[in-house]
This record gives sequence, C-alpha cells and structure tokens, in this order.
Amino acid sequence: MLFAARWTTYHAMEKSLPSAGKLWLVGAGPGDPDLLTLRAARLLASADLVVHDGLVGDGVLALIPPHVERISVAKQRSRHTMKQELINELLVRETLAGKQVVRLKGGDPFIFGRGGEELDAARDAGVAVEVVPGITAAAGCAAQAGLPLTHREDASAVSFVAGQCKDLTDQDWSGLAGHGRTLVIYMGLATANAIADKLIADGVSPDLPVAVVERGTTAEARVLRTLLTDLGDLVARERVASPALIIVGRVAARADALDCLGAPGVAKNLENIGDFT
Repeated sequence: MLFAARWTTYHAMEKSLPSAGKLWLVGAGPGDPDLLTLRAARLLASADLVVHDGLVGDGVLALIPPHVERISVAKQRSRHTMKQELINELLVRETLAGKQVVRLKGGDPFIFGRGGEELDAARDAGVAVEVVPGITAAAGCAAQAGLPLTHREDASAVSFVAGQCKDLTDQDWSGLAGHGRTLVIYMGLATANAIADKLIADGVSPDLPVAVVERGTTAEARVLRTLLTDLGDLVARERVASPALIIVGRVAARADALDCLGAPGVAKNLENIGDFT
C-alpha cells in the first residue's frame, strides 16, 4: 500500500513537471525564403515560440504557422528594442519553461549574428541547444551578383569584417584586402568613407574594384560597382540603403553590376584589371 501511494505521488509530480524544452539557433539566410534550409523550415513549423531579428525576410516569417507565438527583437544601428542580455534571458526562460524555441537570425547565427553569445548563455543555464546554419549574406549576395568570392586568377582568400565598430580606426585590417584577397564588409554603409580611407592608408590601391550589393537575394536587389576611392561617394550618390554588403577585391570587377564611377575617366581603369593590387 505504501509503495503504491508513493508510485501514484511520483507520477502526479511527473505530470506536473514541464516537458523538456530545447533552444534552436537557426539561420534564416540572406532574405530570399527559397534559400532557407529544409531543416530550418521544419523547425519553424514545429516551434512553440519564434524569436526573430528584424533582418529576417517577410517571406521567411510567412512560413511560421499562425498558432506559433513570435517575438520580434529587431535591432537598428544604435537602437535596440531589447538589449542582448535581455534576449539571452528570454531565450533561457522560455526554453526552461518547456517550449521548443527557435531563435531565428538573419544569415547565419555565427557570422555577426551574436549566436555565440546566445549559445554561451544557454550552456551556462543548462539549456539544451542546437545550431542550424544559414546562408550568410556574403555567399547569398555574391551568388546573386555572379561574383565569385574566390577565383584562381583573382583571390585565394576571403575575410569577413564588420564595418560599424566604434573603434574602426584602431582595427588592424592590414593584409585583408589587396592582391589575391577578397574583403567582405558587413554593416559598412554608415562608415563607407572611413573604410575606404582606412584601406587606402593601409596600402590598398585606390583603383581596386568594389561592389556594393543592396537588399541582396531579394527581388529589389541592386548591385553597384565602382573603385575603392569612390566607395563613400557612391553610397551617398546612389542613396544605398541597408541592408547592404560591400565586397572589395579584383573579383568585384566580375560582378553583374551597374558601373557607378563618380570621377571622370576612372572607368578606364577597369580595363586593366591585372594592374590592381
């Protein structure tokens, strides 16, 4: 009798405990919903809660079933709807409550997506967590523009940097752009002039080709091409809007892009691609 009573009590307690939750850090890709991975699409369909960034495309958000709760934690330059620490707390709290939580991030979670910070927070809290990669903006935008990030004749190395850091002038970018290299700059529109000045000061040729991809992989995408010395002027002249990616290197001359050179006669320099350093 005593054993049976304890067994009944145990099962009653078991039923009152929340089911095991899990956190999924999912890459939404660069915008086009057709570039979402099959695994990501399946997780969106089965989630209890989706916590998403502002850069996640509307087409991807449309794949979330109506009954699934969603929370936007969109960030803009120097303005956040929710600080990162609070986002971490939200993810941990909701997962520990037994929910299947999808943290949906533009591009790939581990490339300028703060996925590493959220992974650390989940691990520290003992939360089960798994990462689902996504197509990062560099790969998606370059593919749409017909721009090979590496090419046997032009580049054997690629570097990704963030262009909106407060201490941009203090960062060492030497060797990241120039001969045999491609430099991809995320979030660099606001600092485009400073980026060009910084690279040229570090010895990169002012005549190095540059491509700017605006709203990459979407139907509204624009691909513009110029030279490094004209980068800041191009962004202002063409009123380039975020999200946009800057690609610096000889490979940029291969892009399917609109030539937008501001200085008279500069376009002739593109005819001598082999002279670029």
